[in-house]
Amino acid sequence: MNTTMKSVSIVRADLGNPAHADAIVNLIDEYARDPMGGGAAIPPATLSRIIPGLRAHPACLVWLAFDGEQPLGVTICFLGYSTFQAAPLINIHDVAVTTAARGRGIGRMLMNAVEAHARSIGCCKLTLEVRADNHVARGLYRDLGYSEVRQGPANAMMDFWRKPL
Repeated sequence: MNTTMKSVSIVRADLGNPAHADAIVNLIDEYARDPMGGGAAIPPATLSRIIPGLRAHPACLVWLAFDGEQPLGVTICFLGYSTFQAAPLINIHDVAVTTAARGRGIGRMLMNAVEAHARSIGCCKLTLEVRADNHVARGLYRDLGYSEVRQGPANAMMDFWRKPL
């Protein structure tokens, strides 16, 4: 789905398009350098593996926001499947908007594009993780209808866990 609002266009990324690939890598690197992204640049060797890695991942979905030729934001998602609902889902892995474009509704536009696609393919839900101290993102997600996961008879909070390999 491609949408346009004012001078901003949201496009489904073509990972084979060099302009899209460069935009994705540069936006993710800028995001990583931001305090909310960890505050450190991504090593060049890792940057060089982002696009090949995404291209090799069969469930990868990416949208880009542009103002003309200028990339403003990216969202990288992965299609999954809910066995409890017997339907696909989309996990929103990264949402990044360049510092200069923040406050223009770019993140909302990207999230709306993901949701529109999810609805068009019959997804049962969208999932994401967000830092507890990222108040701006949490506010956006709440505005869009997201909530913290509470599941089970005791309405117990589910935690996001990881095991680095």
